[in-house]
Amino acid sequence: MKRFFCLLAVLAMLLTASPIAAQGVEPVEPLVPPPAVEAGEMINETPGLWFVELASPPSSDGTSSATLYAEKKAWRVAARKAGLQYAERYAFSRLWNGLSIEIKPGELAKLGRIAGVKAIYPVETIAIPETTTSLDPELYTALAMTGADVAQSELGYTGAGIKVAVVDTGIDYDHPDLGGCFGPGCRVAYGYDLVGDAFNADPASASYNPVPVPDDDPDDCAGHGTHVAGIIGANGTVKGVAPEVTFGAYRVFGCEGSTTADVMIAAMEMALLDGMKVLNMSIGSAFQWPQYPTAQAADRLVNKGVVVVASIGNSGANGLYSAGAPGLGQKVIGVASFDNSNVFLPYFTVNGEKIGYITMTFSPAPPTSGMEEIVWLGRGCLDNDTATPGNQPDPYLGDPNGKVALVQRGVCGFGEKAARAIAAGATAVVVQNNASGVFNGTLGAPLDGVTPVVGISLEAGNYIRAQATPVMMTWTDLMASFPSPTGGLISSFSSYGLSPDLALKPDIGAPGGNIYSTYPLELGGYATLSGTSMSSPHVAGAVALLLQAKPKTNSQIVRTILQNSADPKAWWGAPTAPYLDNVHRQGAGMLDIDDAILATTRVEPGKLAVGESEAGPQAFTLRVENSAKMPVTYDLSSVNALSTGPNTFTVAAYTSNASVTFDMASVTVPAKGSAEVVATINPATGPAGGQYGGYIVLTPQGGGQVYRVPFAGFIGDYQSKQVLVPTSYGFPWLSVLYMGSYYKLADPADWTFTMEDGNIPYVLAHLDHQSRRLRLEVFAYKDGAIGRSWFRAFQDEEYVPRNSTATGFFAFPFDGTTISGNKLRMVPDGMYVLKLSVLKALGDENNPDHWETWTSPAFVIDRP
Repeated sequence: MKRFFCLLAVLAMLLTASPIAAQGVEPVEPLVPPPAVEAGEMINETPGLWFVELASPPSSDGTSSATLYAEKKAWRVAARKAGLQYAERYAFSRLWNGLSIEIKPGELAKLGRIAGVKAIYPVETIAIPETTTSLDPELYTALAMTGADVAQSELGYTGAGIKVAVVDTGIDYDHPDLGGCFGPGCRVAYGYDLVGDAFNADPASASYNPVPVPDDDPDDCAGHGTHVAGIIGANGTVKGVAPEVTFGAYRVFGCEGSTTADVMIAAMEMALLDGMKVLNMSIGSAFQWPQYPTAQAADRLVNKGVVVVASIGNSGANGLYSAGAPGLGQKVIGVASFDNSNVFLPYFTVNGEKIGYITMTFSPAPPTSGMEEIVWLGRGCLDNDTATPGNQPDPYLGDPNGKVALVQRGVCGFGEKAARAIAAGATAVVVQNNASGVFNGTLGAPLDGVTPVVGISLEAGNYIRAQATPVMMTWTDLMASFPSPTGGLISSFSSYGLSPDLALKPDIGAPGGNIYSTYPLELGGYATLSGTSMSSPHVAGAVALLLQAKPKTNSQIVRTILQNSADPKAWWGAPTAPYLDNVHRQGAGMLDIDDAILATTRVEPGKLAVGESEAGPQAFTLRVENSAKMPVTYDLSSVNALSTGPNTFTVAAYTSNASVTFDMASVTVPAKGSAEVVATINPATGPAGGQYGGYIVLTPQGGGQVYRVPFAGFIGDYQSKQVLVPTSYGFPWLSVLYMGSYYKLADPADWTFTMEDGNIPYVLAHLDHQSRRLRLEVFAYKDGAIGRSWFRAFQDEEYVPRNSTATGFFAFPFDGTTISGNKLRMVPDGMYVLKLSVLKALGDENNPDHWETWTSPAFVIDRP
């Protein structure tokens, strides 16, 4: 038997979007490019753990325990009969009906052929959310951004009496800011450790240990959960959003590494039994569907009276449609992240003015005392460069020898500026920003190892340059609060929507960038982290305040109340330009909890999914309810946010020409009554394949609180979006799995599959977008022509996620057996081809244009 391998070693190239012209629509460039995921090697994203959903709804939807037990028993019998080699992990009945199992890649086809299965989904492996340790800001400034400070100090709400579940790495209940104890009468009164300290579900980790060892102690040895809990409700050195809530700590991570989505569902079921009213999950599975099991379970929690808040994800650099489950859940509040308004910085003084600075990467630490003269050197770039603005001879340019050099950002790199100043004798180098705010720069490499280099804001540099010479500065060992240059803007890591079913996600945003909160005492007690993991607990704490203020509020309308009062924010790429950031990235905007508590009007629905613009203008009926004792009249208007282009992995911004018309210019809502308004959304006309959005605005005549309803949709025909993208590797492949790696067959006709010991064919495919259904069919091949159908290699996979990167792939096996209805067939020896078909998101399975297909080269089956 010959083996022909072709291992590709071509680096993948990121796709680039070309400008798309449309009347009234123009591309918009950011002032500073966003971070991006680098192109690289192929990434195998095929799971080894699977959810098996069974036919009946769970007990929370009314199915009897006897029925659920019988279905699981019948599946286990059928699995044994089919010869499925699997290890059962969890069985679920309350919030989701099914099991989670572990199988080898070659067993997937068998799993897909077992009777009684409604659907299968990958059990995602979820790392402890990656957060960044950054400059120390004040948690108080983050509370002020959402009005939580007002809700506490002026309205008097603290979250007292509200149980909040934290599904995370546990909580350090010994921390004095979190109560100092665990159990009845403590702040952390409920909880359970579902996995144990040594648990780590990451197979690539040296500490891989996927076997849970549960116990009743939910203490935190990783830190993430304690930080999240502090944002929700710390009460001590740090004060959280709702400082008197009662916590439930449900630990789903070990001390390091990853967990799995099935453990999350088990934790949700525990939280339900413990009577939690709010549940925060600062974890999730990116690139998924709202039908994913964790999202389904979360939706059912909301039905049972628990408000579920979840981070939308930190996959902003991975492009569009990157939001995660459970945040994608239809009834879940999926939360985006904005950067904190302030940061704590060390400072020096000039004539009594505090000048905050950030030490550049590769710079030695600045001094903490001493007075020096600071002199202005202009740009500090190439000698004799008089053509570049800022480099011309300047009467105020000074000699930096023995002094601190002040130079301005731009034209050349920080390393060049610093090296030139140091060569001229400067004792330190201060770089003035060329845009508003302080910044964090890098020298690229160490210089002399002695001279410090720091960055300051444009405003601070202008102040220094305006002082009478000589200008003296004094280094200090102190820190103070300074405005962040990205404060109030969407965080660079925050994931994009929309949901693959074009539902509007995320729902709302809150501070998540640069948040100071509690941390396990063994790890320092306090830390500053960034992530949507930090924005979600701001919303969870706010929900606790709202439920304390309005205890009869139905769990299913909490999201609408918060969205109506939220405040949309400017585009991160040009904050002073008249652009709002994408609705499919910030949702309704920044949380405004004091306004939500004081609101007397509610507008339903709280958000509008407009769908595909191919369908033309869409009319929506808005119900406006007024709980006040006086009637109120609202003027109706709308405002557009920026759109994004069609390329998933390279996100481009565009202006929008969408518009909204109303059946009346204003609406009067009677006291304790309601009124209806018809809003017709006329979609944006470009760029084709992009996403657009905006806000319907209700402004009260005579002043008062403004209410908004976000809307978003897809531009053009959604089914035109390509799913099977070849990438630079030329996917799909007909492949063989050999010694743990997949190889493309150079000449499949010369390869013989024995269908034993793992010697089976695989189809490797890159999915650029989520797919509603995936199918693998088998056909005979003879004399150069495709012959009879041998049916399907396995039951269709439903709600398939996209790959996380532009070079990732999934592997789909064929083990020599097919299924037709409930009948299994052993394919005889011979020559065959495999046909891979994917149904596009929201596609009509009866419309051939909504399917993409690929047929493999012919291959031979010859069993011993």
